Amino acid sequence: MARTYDLPSLTALHCFEAAARKLSFKEAASELNVTPTAVSHQIRALETDLGQPLFRRQHRGVELTESGAYLFHAVQRSFEAISDVVRDMRGVTSGEDVVVFSSTAMSALWLTPKLSHFWRSHADIGVSQIVSDAPAPDGIADLTLTYGDLDPDDPSCRLMFQDQISAVGSRSFAADHGIKTAADLHRAPLIHVVGERQHWTGWIDWLGGLGCPAPTGQRIAVNNYMIALQMAKDGIGAVLGWDGLIGGMIDSGELGQLIPDRIASPQCFYIRTHRRASPKAIRLRDWLVAA
Repeated sequence: MARTYDLPSLTALHCFEAAARKLSFKEAASELNVTPTAVSHQIRALETDLGQPLFRRQHRGVELTESGAYLFHAVQRSFEAISDVVRDMRGVTSGEDVVVFSSTAMSALWLTPKLSHFWRSHADIGVSQIVSDAPAPDGIADLTLTYGDLDPDDPSCRLMFQDQISAVGSRSFAADHGIKTAADLHRAPLIHVVGERQHWTGWIDWLGGLGCPAPTGQRIAVNNYMIALQMAKDGIGAVLGWDGLIGGMIDSGELGQLIPDRIASPQCFYIRTHRRASPKAIRLRDWLVAA
């Protein structure tokens, strides 16, 4: 006897999975390349079909109901299983062994220099990078490098390093503005990194950690950390530097630590391993963690 599946619209399930993962109809619509109204319509149709609400609509977004969370877990697990099978059936067409996702800053300042050393002893492992300052889509890479709060109970995540954060800039900037103490920075032009997917520690938190009030000098905002570093090298302002990222610039003299005071980063750099990662991806992950 043929088996039938008691399933709602697969289009509605697709919209639901994206909205549940993002906790945003707008972001789900952007990912699916449809309008937020279309996502909302599909989800309302799904809720009508199931006879119960899946989301609680709130002023600043949505959150899953208990039923929504139950369905989301099942749908996401099923989509991941289908995706893995399809990927295996299609085969590896790119010729690359390992795919790594990272931000622009993480790739340029940390990962790419590390890979040149990795290949000296692991020439058999090809590595390609997906570099973006947007959030990493699920399943896009074998390894994802992330700055944020590490969940100690998540076995897919491994700590790489946790930095000290210092104020850095050019020698000419330090001389022109008489930078010797944190109080001097409080009144100086400061470069603020805004809008990136990482939640970087800002000047207010950094100065506050040293017992100083919020800055009153010129505010220079930029949405890319690499551009912020270039502006600092050009003497435009001071920028906060994570020592694990900018150590090479300090060693080369491109940037200098403006004052000796530093604070511990409240977040860390860690690596997330996809569950389908190959043994070669695991070798690269273990090497990066130990590097």
